Amino acid sequence: MNWIFGILAITLLINTIAAIITVFHRHRSIPTTLAWLLVLILLPVIGFIIFAFFGRGIAQENLFAISNEEHIGLDRLKQMAKNSNNRLYTATETTQIAAKQITYFDRSEDAPITVHNSTRIFTDGKEKFQALFQDIQNAQETIHLEYYSFINDPLGKQVVDLLASKATAGVEVRVIYDRWGSPGANAKFFQPLTAAGGQVMPFITSQNAVTKNRLNYHLHRKIVVIDGQVGWTGGFNIGEQYIGNKPKFGYWRDTHVRIYGFAALSLQERFLLDWNASVDKHHSKIYFQEKYFPHTLAQPTDIIPIQIVSDGPDSNFDTLKGGFMDFILNAKRSVLIQTPYLIPDDAMIDALLVAARAGIKIKIMIPQMPDHPFIYRATQFYANLFTKHNIEVYIYKNGFMHAKTAVFDNEVSAIGSMNQDYRSYSLNFEADAFFYDKKVSQQLTDIFQNDMTNSVLLTQQMIDQQSLWLKFKQLFSRLLSPIL
Repeated sequence: MNWIFGILAITLLINTIAAIITVFHRHRSIPTTLAWLLVLILLPVIGFIIFAFFGRGIAQENLFAISNEEHIGLDRLKQMAKNSNNRLYTATETTQIAAKQITYFDRSEDAPITVHNSTRIFTDGKEKFQALFQDIQNAQETIHLEYYSFINDPLGKQVVDLLASKATAGVEVRVIYDRWGSPGANAKFFQPLTAAGGQVMPFITSQNAVTKNRLNYHLHRKIVVIDGQVGWTGGFNIGEQYIGNKPKFGYWRDTHVRIYGFAALSLQERFLLDWNASVDKHHSKIYFQEKYFPHTLAQPTDIIPIQIVSDGPDSNFDTLKGGFMDFILNAKRSVLIQTPYLIPDDAMIDALLVAARAGIKIKIMIPQMPDHPFIYRATQFYANLFTKHNIEVYIYKNGFMHAKTAVFDNEVSAIGSMNQDYRSYSLNFEADAFFYDKKVSQQLTDIFQNDMTNSVLLTQQMIDQQSLWLKFKQLFSRLLSPIL
């Protein structure tokens, strides 16, 4: 038996050395490094298989392709924004924090602010898709879609058939999707669209499954741009669960926004950059055309300042996270956040706790049920932590809460794809729309307050009643949170 124990000891020693070399091979944050060490050491061999799919950095050729794509219409967009912004948004017209953040986002991600926009907010999937289908039906020249999940199910097929009918009518239709987030979305699924002349492309990080497998880097954006004038973004993907047709989740509570105006051009720019980064030998890059960036709008708009900000591992800085932290730390009265995943890193935790201790009223809303068990237990851990520090955490009971929104001082607000977790901060390719407008912010505040009627406030008494086994699962999941 001694030789068996000897072999096991040598194996564990080699595994430990290999784990240390593996995780320190490239720069990672300390929490991420420790989390991967835990996985590799506690799960010999199996841990390395998991790491091969989820732990390696983004392929350098993919990173180069994304970060070095030339802007298509940014100069046109900035000039149009400058010409159309008939009033400058300074500290006297919005808030000091808004004026600072507008500059921060623009310098960090080339995100010009546009003023001439109208918006409509959707919280129900069926209403959202009904309105989106109407916009697609009305398209005259171009339809560009970009989704994390484009699922092969009845709703997905309905979208493909609708797009195919528009392509047959001569409309340019292009689709980008994340292959890992789109079960069943294969060539056969998209065949009606491609046969009609539409073009479909998996995002660059979900291509070449064998040689460049990077399951950790997802296209998480949800973008639709129609004729360069109508833009959509938010939390809804394409699939039956998003319209409440999956018993597992029940009612799907999400938030999406339809934008008519020049902010749609920022979404167009983002789509074209993602397309050009992902093209293969069967597709060609897109170059500037007037139809993509029309310089006039067919209809009048409201005056709503909007800034579209995209972020991803191609950026040198976690721009969206940094922006949220600055909004939180500079809030004077209140912060409202809705997120399905509450797994913040240390910097975001500090920002929230500092604001709470300064007397800012912070309310966070999370779902009552998991769609990923480990992620939900980690979410519960942080919900408990924030409750102990006088941050109100509401648990949404009427189905699944998937909205990714925030409201700061009831003056500045955000709708987009970014969750409050490590993955959205640093690994996913995200996009958020920021609204420097009190009316839009009030709409989102009203939505939050209405959702509170379908929620329960987490209390210390409820936390104390949680079982030891549940608390162990929360703690263990929290240790793995940097890599979930």
